[in-house]
Amino acid sequence: MKDDPTGRRGRAVPGTRFSRFGRFGQLATGVAGGMMAEGVRRLAEGERPHLRDLLLTPGNARRMAERLSHLRGAAMKLGQMISMDAGDVLPGDLAEILARLRDQADPMPDRQLDHMLAVEWGPQWRSRLARFDRRPIAAASIGQVHRARTYDGRELAVKIQYPGVRESIDADVDNVATLLRVSRLVPSGLTIAPLLEEAKRQLHEEADYVREGEQMTRFADLLVDDPTFCVPRPVPDLSTTRILAMDYMPGDAIETLANEPQAVRDRQVERLMALTLRELFLFSLMQTDPNFANYRYQRDRDRLVLLDFGATRPIEAQTVERYRGLLEAALSGRRETVREACVHSGFLDTGTLAREGRRIDRMIDIGLETFHRPGPFDFGDRRFARLVAEEGQAIAEDPANWTLPPNDMLFVQRKITGTALIAARLKARVDVRALIAPYARGPADAA
Repeated sequence: MKDDPTGRRGRAVPGTRFSRFGRFGQLATGVAGGMMAEGVRRLAEGERPHLRDLLLTPGNARRMAERLSHLRGAAMKLGQMISMDAGDVLPGDLAEILARLRDQADPMPDRQLDHMLAVEWGPQWRSRLARFDRRPIAAASIGQVHRARTYDGRELAVKIQYPGVRESIDADVDNVATLLRVSRLVPSGLTIAPLLEEAKRQLHEEADYVREGEQMTRFADLLVDDPTFCVPRPVPDLSTTRILAMDYMPGDAIETLANEPQAVRDRQVERLMALTLRELFLFSLMQTDPNFANYRYQRDRDRLVLLDFGATRPIEAQTVERYRGLLEAALSGRRETVREACVHSGFLDTGTLAREGRRIDRMIDIGLETFHRPGPFDFGDRRFARLVAEEGQAIAEDPANWTLPPNDMLFVQRKITGTALIAARLKARVDVRALIAPYARGPADAA
């Protein structure tokens, strides 16, 4: 095994359904062993622990995240998708485990890398490029990225899919769902089957690099006249369903903006938020994966690089109008209007409203009071978020309150929540009301 530049060791990807199923079995055995050890410890201390308490230990959380990241592919990606990057949809304990998964996975060892290149580009693949760097510059859930150069001097980033990823998607999703069900992290009354089917569909799309290249081109065309963003272009002659060759775009990790002056941070976050609104209300096309690794910052040109378009999806007209209603309700400043918009959009059901009306009203009041304060919205001030989270966690303690909004809205909300997390990490201050007001009035005013 060889190390990559970040120090992560090459680890073979289980490429067959049988080997991947075996890894899931190892995960289940390891979690069960951790539960037994923790149970013995607590009994020795005079406690009578509940099953849920035994499962949700830090050791088991690390064990689950580590195993899923070794599997990579749909197993790792599904953990990221379900977590929604913030735990806003599922209960905090489940989201905490799944949110431990990050996009930096172990890279493939050289033998698997050579095999994938030979299968996709042919045995003489080395002759197709003037240079190919064997050490990856990034390794994520579905594939890893290498730098390369063509004979005419074009600098490339080459994304290479892990072996067996596409073929194992359905089985991986089913296995993760079984783990969640057996562990009782998801109550029997919560129907997640539609979400899992949608996850399978999107993962199959993400594993099709020809499709991703097409979506990348669409975004590059949509933003071609916008100097604040940069989108790479694919190289069709070197791209297949499992390899995506594209322009290499230099830039710093978006987290490095935290060291920039306040005005720089505010400007870049405002651009990201404005782009999210354009994707939803003008393009009806959204890149729904807001991971930090999908953004780079070019200081010399003061622009943001947008990467990874595998999770790009069209947005239904009904979803657009539901979000327009939510924006209009927020701008109204009226609690009743916000409550009605949340029910209409599917984020809140009438049963939960009847049971938890007072807590929900407190959450709405906190949000409205913070949102309508004079001046820009300070994403670095997390006091309001903690207050809302406390009420939300109290509501989530009753499994009867666990509901999922329509699938299309889940993916849009993932993008919105992820963008807000970037804003919080950078402690940005943005006049959010001014950004959303034109879209609440209608698309003609926003164009």
